[in-house]
Amino acid sequence: MFIGEYNHSIDKKSRLIIPVKFRSNLGNNFILTKGLDNCLFIYPEDEWKVLENKLKNLPLTRKDARAFVRFFFSGATECELDKQGRILIPSNLKKHAKLDKEATIIGVSNRVEIWSSDEWTKYNEDDDLSYENIAEKMSELGI
Repeated sequence: MFIGEYNHSIDKKSRLIIPVKFRSNLGNNFILTKGLDNCLFIYPEDEWKVLENKLKNLPLTRKDARAFVRFFFSGATECELDKQGRILIPSNLKKHAKLDKEATIIGVSNRVEIWSSDEWTKYNEDDDLSYENIAEKMSELGI
């Protein structure tokens, strides 16, 4: 399980340090892809396979299903950590997530998300997404 929030810089070669607490759960190889809300998702291989199987079962006859599968898989790349615990972020993924110098890395249960620190701040300042509003909506769903 991935939990917590960490801030790291992206170096000039587009490398980002992955927090030590996330490394063992990610394993040697993992998948980095476009995420929702202008962030990047990182999945350990076993979680990626679960998601891949779900996406393979979406109906090809639905335009929105085809579009989502294209979005998700076209941005995916296999990653491994270097000796310093860094990953290389491809330019297309940096652009998608508006990453420049500062990144916020968060644990979200079965995945890791990489955010531009500026985008993460904006996301957290959104009144519609305040903790209280979200909690109220979740309680309506019985959670």
